[in-house]
Amino acid sequence: MTLPPFLITLLRKHLESHDHEFVFTTPRNCWLRRSDFDRRVFRPAIDGNLHRANAAVRTYPVKPGLTFHGLRQSHKTWMIADGIPEIAQARRLGHRLDNRIVEAYSHVAPEVERRVMRYLERRWHKARATTNPALPPADAA
Repeated sequence: MTLPPFLITLLRKHLESHDHEFVFTTPRNCWLRRSDFDRRVFRPAIDGNLHRANAAVRTYPVKPGLTFHGLRQSHKTWMIADGIPEIAQARRLGHRLDNRIVEAYSHVAPEVERRVMRYLERRWHKARATTNPALPPADAA
């Protein structure tokens, strides 16, 4: 899957912060199962921890109640709004199209893929600017 530049930067920084085999790990550097990832990484990032009395570091909620499925739905909605062809949407989300001829003979042109990345990058920067301007830029050290 092609990633937009902002996400490549964030992922690279995260990967450089440890020498583990996996992107996200348990405190013992083991692979996180989906339920562990949700409980230990995703939910704290999405919901924040202001409700925890003894948190060592306070984190503010990003989007309480958000789910992975909600992220996929948002991505699909953004691609529709950005005029991305259905074949590119399907390929990006890992879906198959009902029309076998379109499925078999359609491909995602490089310029369409670049357009998806450009729109995602714009959405990221707009969200960063409007959600909490006090946050440091994503590419800051």
